[in-house]
Amino acid sequence: MRRSSCFFATMLSALALTGAPAALAAEQSYPARSIRFIVPYPPGGSTDYTAREIGQRLSEMWGQQLVIDNRGGAGSLIGHALAAAANPDGYTIILGTSTGLSVAPALGTKMAYDPQKDFAPIGLAVYAPYLFVLHPTIPATSVKEFIEYAKKHPGKLNYASSGAGTPNHLGGALLDMLAGIRTVHVAYKGGGPAMTDLLSGRMQFMLSAFPQALPHVKSGRLRAIAVGHSTRTPVAPDLPTIADTLPGFNNTTWYALLAPARTPPTLVARINADLNKVISQPELAQRMLSQGIQAASSTPEGLGEMIRSETERWRKVITSAGFSADTVR
Repeated sequence: MRRSSCFFATMLSALALTGAPAALAAEQSYPARSIRFIVPYPPGGSTDYTAREIGQRLSEMWGQQLVIDNRGGAGSLIGHALAAAANPDGYTIILGTSTGLSVAPALGTKMAYDPQKDFAPIGLAVYAPYLFVLHPTIPATSVKEFIEYAKKHPGKLNYASSGAGTPNHLGGALLDMLAGIRTVHVAYKGGGPAMTDLLSGRMQFMLSAFPQALPHVKSGRLRAIAVGHSTRTPVAPDLPTIADTLPGFNNTTWYALLAPARTPPTLVARINADLNKVISQPELAQRMLSQGIQAASSTPEGLGEMIRSETERWRKVITSAGFSADTVR
């Protein structure tokens, strides 16, 4: 028995020794084939645009194609679930979103994945700040003036969103909470109808994506008074932040690269380094800004902490506002 045990131990050691170089060689030659790049929304939106811009440059850097796989549905949850269940070999990555990674779990939405356990964070890619816009009939040119006006008219100001539980809805709830005001949320089936009613004067304000609102600001049909990002953004460098008046306010969507959990750390580090090189390209940064998107970067550890902290931050807002996944349907 002792000789048999020694034999098997020797064989296992030999297999381990021969397997390790093979795994190391595979990681050193990465990527050796095309990579599936999941986008959890349909083609045509800002996530798709971001993934294609980044994917094209990574393809050029690696000499391998990044195949965009648009998997929209369920508010990005379908695409995130597919990525979480993929083989953790580095050949499937996802452009994860703040909605699928932090907002949905903060709401208590039922999901087929755990954002904090089922992914290997790679790195932050971009911020998509929100623009605080008013209908011109509202006599305010700053956040301070808007708050003063809202306090004089409690429950009289309506704000539009592209749907219950969306970032522009949560941004309005956060504004109410921090400013101590009471406004009325009106959910629409998309940003287009919401913007239409804001332009008509049926709604009084909105926290809107830049590409959607900026043309109307330039034409004078809407008034922009601030941005929802935590700091001033090069997307609109002349505008102050809401946080300048309400410290702690941050209403910004973000997109990041992630891989399935258990993806080798060496591959995660490699992709992170190359992603940061791509994101730092001045020409790409300018192209992003033209679409209302601000290039960003982080370490894998920094992204993991961001997912955790953002989830807790939105959970507090949602609890204070008194709604959940059930009540926002």
